[in-house]
Amino acid sequence: MKAPESKKFYGSITVSERGQIVIPADARRDFNIKTGDKLLVFGDMEKGLGIATFDIMQRTMEGTADLFREIGSTIKHKEKNK
Repeated sequence: MKAPESKKFYGSITVSERGQIVIPADARRDFNIKTGDKLLVFGDMEKGLGIATFDIMQRTMEGTADLFREIGSTIKHKEKNK
């Protein structure tokens, strides 16, 4: 089974003595990560680590907030029309 185009494996990385990692060039290019950019690091003790750009997380959170506003509006509308 082929992975969806939006899913990619960029390779493996090695942690340096100082705890640093190098993000593969293809990943930096695909996600438009530039020198000095801040990245967010998330952890799940069962699933592992994840890294995301602030912009991606901000868009995700804004989309989630929009969805909750819609849900809230629908609930209020239904309660009002009971």
